[in-house]
Amino acid sequence: MTGTTTLRNLLIMSISAMALAACGGGADNVASPGEGAFPPSTPTTPTTPTTPTNPGSGQAAADCPTGFTNVGIILNGTLRNCQLPSKITGNLVVPARAGTIYSISGRTDVGEDRGADPANPVAGAAQGILTIEPGVRIFGSAGLDYINVVRGSQIFAEGTSTNPIILTSRQNIEGTTGADSIGQWGGLVISGRAPIASCPAGTTPPNINCVATFEGGVALYGGNTPTDNSGRLRYVQVRYAGFEIQPNRELNGITFNGVGSGTAVEYVQVHNGSDDGMEFFGGTVNLKHIVITGADDDSLDTDEGYRGGVQYLIVRQRANGGDRGFEQSSAGQQAAYNSQPKFANYTVIGSGRTGAGDIQVLNTGTGGRFINGVHVSANAATACLDVDTSSTVAAAPRWDSVVFSCATSFRNDSDIDAAAAQALFAAGTNNNASFTSTLTSGFINGANEAAHPAADPKTIYSFFDTTNYIGAVRDANDTWWQGWTCGLTSSSSC
Repeated sequence: MTGTTTLRNLLIMSISAMALAACGGGADNVASPGEGAFPPSTPTTPTTPTTPTNPGSGQAAADCPTGFTNVGIILNGTLRNCQLPSKITGNLVVPARAGTIYSISGRTDVGEDRGADPANPVAGAAQGILTIEPGVRIFGSAGLDYINVVRGSQIFAEGTSTNPIILTSRQNIEGTTGADSIGQWGGLVISGRAPIASCPAGTTPPNINCVATFEGGVALYGGNTPTDNSGRLRYVQVRYAGFEIQPNRELNGITFNGVGSGTAVEYVQVHNGSDDGMEFFGGTVNLKHIVITGADDDSLDTDEGYRGGVQYLIVRQRANGGDRGFEQSSAGQQAAYNSQPKFANYTVIGSGRTGAGDIQVLNTGTGGRFINGVHVSANAATACLDVDTSSTVAAAPRWDSVVFSCATSFRNDSDIDAAAAQALFAAGTNNNASFTSTLTSGFINGANEAAHPAADPKTIYSFFDTTNYIGAVRDANDTWWQGWTCGLTSSSSC
């Protein structure tokens, strides 16, 4: 190792230590206005569970696999509880085994921070690789129990369409969760080395020195490797997660911090997350076939220079919770590197609760492309679109083949009024702000959706597939969401 590289690694470790000690710098103070209603730190049992308490059946395994701690049995002795270590270095496989369930206690770190530069990793920092086999269930018991995949390490959680991986709460395993259960464990955090917009003074993004601490305040993220690879998530459910660590610092169902496009994310559901379903702080990660149900704040939140894309997205808020369907923001040096999210073939169904937010809110200079979308809300107090701040208007976000079926199409407020928001929307092609939705089963296209002209998403973003329909689910024969999700139909409870 050269003297220059050694010095650089020492500097990185010193900067990392100071950033973590500060816990108030960087982007950890980027928070969604109107966070969800976080439950108390000691979870409570819902009064009306959707399923009866599960007494358990079968026989617990006699022991745990190597690398796990045997912490006893649960469900009347039917499952052996095998606890993941607090830090995973090297390779750890979570095997699917009869009579076995897995748990986390506190934060489980996958690896140690290896720095922003993959060509010059921090000396002595160990990589971790967590592999989870199809059908495995892992649970947390409290808000500070979460999986934290550190920059330079990877997670490979790959279920199947008939045997998904489930990351959930102990209450859910015990059968005591209800329709409004939220925030019973921390969730999944993934940090990578892709570009972000939060930078030190005098640094313009994208830049390898643009690094921040995530909202939990315990890990760094960011760099200048757009194709960074944090692993693969396929056929995964994350249920009842999210936790407010400190005011304006939250864990979400899944938090993507500076995650790169080399990471594969498809067929993933977040159900009943406290705070956001998924939140993206910068990065370039792309996703397909995503379901977000019952999030208590925003279902999907983009910020800090996020420039990836999402195609085939179902968002459905629950009756008694939920704020916005989308929140698009652009914290950091947005003038130099603003958020430019891309969404194609999406369907967002808003909440009917009093106080729910609008279907889509854009602010603080975000751009973006929104293609073949369906916004639906029967709530008379919510709008299909709210645009805030003049910098957002200047960034010129664009909609194409997007339809609004809401009592109010555009939010009229003192910042950017309804006429200005409508002008932005009208600049695209084949948009309809006075659409009548005919969705069936809550999210499957009906006759009106089928008749609306579509745009070709692939001409706008190469990651997208070519489609000739709007919305997430073309018709009743389009079954990409079936088998591996829960809660979308009455026959599949969570």
